[in-house]
Amino acid sequence: MLGHKEVWDGCLKIIRDNISEDVYKAFFEKITPLRLEGSMLTLQAPSQFICDYIEEHYIDLLRKTLRKELGADAKLQYSVIVAGEPTPPVPSRTGAIPRNKPVPLPTPATGGVRVKNPFIMPGLPSLEIDPQLNPKYAFENYIEGPCNMLARNAGLSIAQNPGVTSFNPLFISGNTGLGKTHLAQAIGLEVKKLHPEKVVLYVNANKFKEQYTSAVQKNETNSFLHFYQMVDVLILDDVHDFAGQTKTQDTFFLIFDQLHRSKKQIILTSDKSPVDIEGLEPRILSRFKWGLAAELTAPDYETRLAIYRHKVRKDGIDIDDEIIEFLAGQVSSNVREFEGVLNRLLAEATFNRKLISMDMVVSVVNKNIKNTKKEFTVDCIYKSVCDYFKIATDSAQSKTRKREIVQARQIAMYFSKNLTKTSLASIGAQIGGKNHATVVHACKTVNNLMETDRNFLEMVNNIEKKLKVT
Repeated sequence: MLGHKEVWDGCLKIIRDNISEDVYKAFFEKITPLRLEGSMLTLQAPSQFICDYIEEHYIDLLRKTLRKELGADAKLQYSVIVAGEPTPPVPSRTGAIPRNKPVPLPTPATGGVRVKNPFIMPGLPSLEIDPQLNPKYAFENYIEGPCNMLARNAGLSIAQNPGVTSFNPLFISGNTGLGKTHLAQAIGLEVKKLHPEKVVLYVNANKFKEQYTSAVQKNETNSFLHFYQMVDVLILDDVHDFAGQTKTQDTFFLIFDQLHRSKKQIILTSDKSPVDIEGLEPRILSRFKWGLAAELTAPDYETRLAIYRHKVRKDGIDIDDEIIEFLAGQVSSNVREFEGVLNRLLAEATFNRKLISMDMVVSVVNKNIKNTKKEFTVDCIYKSVCDYFKIATDSAQSKTRKREIVQARQIAMYFSKNLTKTSLASIGAQIGGKNHATVVHACKTVNNLMETDRNFLEMVNNIEKKLKVT
């Protein structure tokens, strides 16, 4: 009668003829037969990831080979080696495989795959994963406004039940300085607070690329894959930096698929929406659209005022509210620009031993803001156009079909498309609650009228001049 080693060797001969050599070496070659009891073969795998991957992709092939070697009653179970101690055997396809639990890194002494931690910090045990989160990026420091309401609320929902909501992955997009990293890390921090047992990890896309390149050079690609499969909540920042990096994309695709199948949470950020990222494989872009894509737009005046007040109060800076209101009107592109102005004000006040006055603020703003290219927002364009037509923004948001109001909306959409990087869907949502197609139609209408109506062209030119001087 054949022993467990002979049975598994027979299975491997058939399996090797039916799969690629890379897959064979990465997965099947690492499995060891433990025992054979009747028609029950027990295998030892170095990680749960290998078990899951084989069951997901090669269970039919494995079933056929076992039946060929052991007969129609053949059965299979796995024993996963983790941190030196084998887990109780897990019958194949009979009962749920434990998920969403932090897994200690296997050590060489186990006989399993060596998994190196690429985030080892001084003074931290090498088998612990530091989440790489900044405590200052908590939700309490993230001010809600129309510009971020959808993404923020989705993040709070994810923190309650990571991996369980329909927001998986959560894809956060927006221009530089609008709070993508802050929000993504806030979600991670909230998960750690509510679910301390979860393994949360924040990593920048460039850091991920460096780690992958290093793993390839050291022949540790499998270790790299296994490490990221242990994470319960993966936060990948600036995913647009993967553009053109074919090998990195292939590796991330494997990690993404396994995490998603295991109901692990994935959070991605980018300066572009998924449809606008060039250089990414279609299969990856399609997965980015599985969950929720939420765009962050430039904050309106009221939100900026709330953000700036919170920032000043938290930092303990003594500035009159009149000055904060002035800055909220002048510094409108992003929060980082405001922080830069604030730092320059503090430096000037310290070196000159003066209080921060309105004259000082105006001087700093004129030197550092007025001479830079103005960055427009949908909100400021919309208000300027409404002011030109002498109509209230509330009226323009209504469903009325009055010619003057419809024309104001169309012109605002036209300038928003040409002067901002905001998506058409977001422009429509902010101007009258319209959709992408309405914005496209509005821009075509304005272009056609500018070509055929001299008075209309002059009016649009006057509005543009007004926009660029206010």
